[in-house]
Amino acid sequence: MSAPLTGPLPGLVPGTTTADGAGPLVLQLEEVTKTYPVEPPVEALRGVSFSIHQGELVAIVGPSGSGKTTLLHLMGALDRPSSGRVLVTGLDVAMLADRELSALRATRIGFVFQQFFLAEHQSVLDNVADGLLYAGASLLERRQAASRALLRVGLADKLGSLPTKLSGGQRQRVAIARAIVGRPAIVLADEPTGNLDSAAGASVLELFAELNAQGSTIAVITHDMGVAARTKRVVQLLDGRVVSDGSPGPGPTATGSPFHE
Repeated sequence: MSAPLTGPLPGLVPGTTTADGAGPLVLQLEEVTKTYPVEPPVEALRGVSFSIHQGELVAIVGPSGSGKTTLLHLMGALDRPSSGRVLVTGLDVAMLADRELSALRATRIGFVFQQFFLAEHQSVLDNVADGLLYAGASLLERRQAASRALLRVGLADKLGSLPTKLSGGQRQRVAIARAIVGRPAIVLADEPTGNLDSAAGASVLELFAELNAQGSTIAVITHDMGVAARTKRVVQLLDGRVVSDGSPGPGPTATGSPFHE
C-alpha cells in the first residue's frame, strides 16, 4: 500500500489543484466492471469511468437496474470490482486488506441512506458521536465533534432528543451529521430524500448545497431527476454504463420527478 489511511490525501497537498485546475481527486473509477457469478452471469457494471474532485456536488442517476446500487457499493469500498480500478483518495480498493478497507470507510467516507439507521434509544448527540467509534477518539472528543456537526445541520437544539421525537427530515439531518462528523473526504448519499415528503426532501437538498458550499464533497445516488437538477453535475447510468456526464440540463427542480429513460 502506497499511502496511509490517515492524514492528507495521498500525493496531493490539501487546497492545491490538479493540472486541469480542478480540486484534488477524491474518487476515481477506471474502466470498472462488476459481474455477479450467477447462472447466467449478471454484468451490473460495464466499463464505468469517471472521477470526482474535492468540493464537487454530483448526482449519479439512473432507472432501476441501471447499476446504481452496485456502483454505490464500489464507491463506498463495500465491494471490489471484477476488473478496473476504484481509487478513494488515491488508494486502490482492490489492493487493500479487509482491515484496511474498514479503516478507509471509517475515516474517508461518510454514508447517508434512505433509511436513517438511528438508534432509537440513544440521544441525537450519541447517534452522531457513534460515527467516530472507529476513529480512536475519546467519548468527550466524539461528543464535542458531534455537537459541532449537529450545529452545521441546524440541530444544535436537539442534542438530547431521541430520534423518535423528531420528524423524518430532522432524522435525516441527524444521519447527515453522523456522516460528516469525521470530516470524510466524500459523502455518499443513497436516495437521501426517498423517505421524505417534498418539503423535507427539498430542505435536505438545500442542506447538501450548504455543506458543499462549506467544502464538503458529496455524491447523491438517485433515480430522481428532480434531485439531480439540484446538484452541479450529473452522471447518468443506463444498463451498467455511463451514458452522459455533465451539468444538469433544464428540467424540474423539485423532488418527486421520476427518471425517464
